[in-house]
Amino acid sequence: MILQILLLAAAVGALVYFVRSGQSVGVRASKRIAFGAFIVLNIYAVLRPDDLTYLARAVGIGRGTDLLVYLLVVAFVFGMLNTYLRDREISQHLTNLARQIAVRDAELTRRENDLEQRLTALEQQATTNGHRPAATEPAATAAADEVGTARSTGS
Repeated sequence: MILQILLLAAAVGALVYFVRSGQSVGVRASKRIAFGAFIVLNIYAVLRPDDLTYLARAVGIGRGTDLLVYLLVVAFVFGMLNTYLRDREISQHLTNLARQIAVRDAELTRRENDLEQRLTALEQQATTNGHRPAATEPAATAAADEVGTARSTGS
């Protein structure tokens, strides 16, 4: 009787943890239903072990314990497959994010180089004209602002 109470408490605890955990939001409804049904069947098997033996014999298995072990093996394989597929999906997302970051960084570097070249060209043009560009000249100010912005976001 004490073991049955412990098993029931463990099953209810697992169900409560699954339902209340922050990760349960992303779990699909079919997985929630399957897990809930699994917990209910476990509770039933603990409360009525003779019914499990009857069911096992009806499907051609000698004992209810053997049926339970077979079902647990299937549940374990399902869980491992689910974990593998989720890890593969996460890996694909990380690869896509790394690609996007690399492209963005290359674009920012290209823009920064273009702006530096424009600024250098403006400074050379001003030097050949015989005067140094003042900070109030719109083209020089805009180019300097763009280089500063590119450097602050790119670095």
